[in-house]
Amino acid sequence: MKPNQHSEKFGCLNQAGRVWAVSCIHGEADRLKQLHATLSQRWQHGDRLVYLGNYLGHGSDTKGVLDELLRYRIDRMCLPGMDAGDIVFLRGAQEEMLRKLLQIQLASDPAGVLNWMVDHGLKETLKAYGSSEQEARGYLREGILATTRWTCRLRDTIQSHPGHNDILISLRRAAYTMNGELLFVHAGIDPSRPVTEQTDTFWWGSGYFDKIGEPYSGFRKVIRGYDRTRGGVLETDHTISLDSGCGFSGPLTAACLTLDGEIDDLISSD
Repeated sequence: MKPNQHSEKFGCLNQAGRVWAVSCIHGEADRLKQLHATLSQRWQHGDRLVYLGNYLGHGSDTKGVLDELLRYRIDRMCLPGMDAGDIVFLRGAQEEMLRKLLQIQLASDPAGVLNWMVDHGLKETLKAYGSSEQEARGYLREGILATTRWTCRLRDTIQSHPGHNDILISLRRAAYTMNGELLFVHAGIDPSRPVTEQTDTFWWGSGYFDKIGEPYSGFRKVIRGYDRTRGGVLETDHTISLDSGCGFSGPLTAACLTLDGEIDDLISSD
């Protein structure tokens, strides 16, 4: 089922010949630059591009990653026949955490939420935008008003970097090819529910992914970018997983998919 009625939440790749899918980057700007250089050499007319989330966290150059994503989008948009919707950025768990962090004053247990986020990679994102775990904890102890002032300042800092907020507010929950051949997600889907009813399963439901044993909702393949086991490129009859551990000493991987769901090309950073 194509989620046309929810187009503001989903990316639709129109007139795609092939689709490149880039796995989680996790703050590794140099690996992303290297991958982009190779990707440019392999690019064919009619190709489309999906980034599968987790641009932030763990690695040490979050701002460099977003700058490189912006640069490469401009580069691809200059090619003949490319349209703004031909490159889609998905929201990953790291970006969802940042979104929640900017509203942490509304949480019932802000300190507990922060602890969980720090344990899952938030520390490097805070550092990238001039804050820290210690600073955040200090404001949380002062109460809701102090925390609100801090989150507003953090949001302003993000917005002060050209284009960063533009990417973060443009993130899509999932993406699909125009005629429903391929579905691209960050971590997983619950195969018992339609695409439009997945809620936060896209970010936290990676355990469901291995349970996809038949074509899901008419799609030939479901492709994900985040695997908490970082198992590399794994393909089944109905799914493809691409997380090779970038941000955890592993390479950054991108696969090029035909509309039949076959891997036509595969590249990775060193």
